Amino acid sequence: MYYTTGFRRDEIQDLVAIVYEQDQRDATEARLSWPPVLGLFWSVVITLAYLRGNRVQWELAETYGVSQPTVSRAITGVTPLLAQALRSVVPTAEELRADRQYIIDGTLLPCWSWAAVPGLWSGKHRTTGVVVQVAATLEGQLSWISDPTPGSRHDLYCLDQSGALDHLATYPPIGDKGYIGRGMLTPFKKPPGRELLDWQKTFNKSLNHTRATIERVIAHIKTWKVLHTDYRRPYATFKTTISAVTGLIFYTLT
Repeated sequence: MYYTTGFRRDEIQDLVAIVYEQDQRDATEARLSWPPVLGLFWSVVITLAYLRGNRVQWELAETYGVSQPTVSRAITGVTPLLAQALRSVVPTAEELRADRQYIIDGTLLPCWSWAAVPGLWSGKHRTTGVVVQVAATLEGQLSWISDPTPGSRHDLYCLDQSGALDHLATYPPIGDKGYIGRGMLTPFKKPPGRELLDWQKTFNKSLNHTRATIERVIAHIKTWKVLHTDYRRPYATFKTTISAVTGLIFYTLT
């Protein structure tokens, strides 16, 4: 179970309790948000397996001995409950500490291309998806993940929209060249007609070595394959799915 969900059985039972409590808070009438044939425990297991591996629903149906529509109902019912129940453990931009220095970078979460949803194409990544900003400490501790924006948007726009820089004036965050112009520590760009000076090259090398930390943090986030490979469910559910996975990631850090 651990290798398909990323959680031990006792940890899943804790999540089941959290999801059940959230369902009871949200319920306006007697109803279940998950298929009765599965029950809550197995609905949570299937949802975690889907999120962890971005597995095809027919495959999950065969694995757990139910129909594909049952798997779909489980994922559809449990994912929003996870997102809502774990919202309190997800740091906001306002909670980034002014007395800490962070490394910030953007990453694309790929998805299918929907004709009815313009603006998903990222020229930088040559595919469709949404962009999130990620902040980590110099020691590699994940500290914040922004809300998603369409993939066509530049990292700088996404960071501005998040408001994160409003709280980090004391110690400017570290970023790549895409963040030049926002008071962050960024590498020097090669000027037209000449090479960088030796001290600028040394500075860039040192800064890039430090920035490697955020790449490892993002790689860890994307062990949740639903954020790393094309999202196949309806686009309207993507933001909730991202929120659920973000909640699960920070839940494991608490």
